[in-house]
Amino acid sequence: MNCPSCGAQLPDDAAFCYKCGAKTNTQAAGAPSSGGGGAPQKQPQAQVIAPSGVTSLKCPNCGAPIAPKFGEMVITCEYCGSGVSLGAEGWRGIQKQTMLALKIATADQVNAIIKPLMDKGLLHRHLQETSKQEEMSLSYVPYWIVSVSARTQVVAANQAAQIGQAATTAALMGVILGGMGGGRGGGGGGRRRSLGLATGVSGLGGFALGNFMMFGMGGMGYGGGGMRKAEQMDANYNFPVVALKALTEYQPKDYQFDLGGRTLFDITKLPKGVKILNGDIGEDVAKAQAKTLVDQLQSEKAHAKYHMIQQLTTQSDVGDVELLHTPIWFARYDHKGKKIVLVVDANSGKLINSMGLE
Repeated sequence: MNCPSCGAQLPDDAAFCYKCGAKTNTQAAGAPSSGGGGAPQKQPQAQVIAPSGVTSLKCPNCGAPIAPKFGEMVITCEYCGSGVSLGAEGWRGIQKQTMLALKIATADQVNAIIKPLMDKGLLHRHLQETSKQEEMSLSYVPYWIVSVSARTQVVAANQAAQIGQAATTAALMGVILGGMGGGRGGGGGGRRRSLGLATGVSGLGGFALGNFMMFGMGGMGYGGGGMRKAEQMDANYNFPVVALKALTEYQPKDYQFDLGGRTLFDITKLPKGVKILNGDIGEDVAKAQAKTLVDQLQSEKAHAKYHMIQQLTTQSDVGDVELLHTPIWFARYDHKGKKIVLVVDANSGKLINSMGLE
């Protein structure tokens, strides 16, 4: 039997063409079925493993095109029931490009999100109304989503101990200076004796203060009395790296996309009229950049938590990578010569980053 669409040679009982996926006319021609007393329908074959380089699937039993869903590891043919398993690399071997749906689809919707962001705070009141909008555009932007596992070791001075030490030091200085002032307040010989005594106290106080400060510094050392605090900060990221060199100035710093609703990239399902940008940053560069940015982010989080960090080391492991096409709104304003740019995730409605809104 030949395929009615492309002419490929097919088995007599094939329901679909192995080459082009077109449906054959076996059923229309009265092919026997399992319930009609004739020869039984061809039984599903044993489950097969899809090769790692495949980009589309056809049933290995009947040739029907298979429409897999993202995340599935076993795909069953809806026509004959045969199964296809993905290899050990999972979806990475079949399709690494995914996309997020467009949910913030109109300029009015994004303006409703931007207005409170721009007008936030007393100094920014009516900022959007008093600024000239120069751009409001929607594009599908490619981001490399890099899986990064980070472990940060932090050794910091105990803040409570620092405060107590500072208070004790201030009190001791007050006693010493008070003694010196009292010694100067007398008259005649008494004044000289008091001054001498005050000088002695001052010297003793200086010695005591020196010892105290030495003790305090020792307490902050490795063998000190509880002045150091050690902590390990662990975090897992699906870190987005913008895959377009022209947009690197809008690289997210502490933002992760909602990947729960992503699907396999299908250009036919994208809204008409929305510009689709092509990436020019490779996977290896994205991995290196994600590792560097995660290390910086872990450092910033540690410094936000501790004021005095004595030691900080981060070890990051880079895992799987996929290319995510995300709908992004770019809003650009001019406020008295100052440029303001906001980048909004058109899937979640959240602000990815901004420039000029300090």
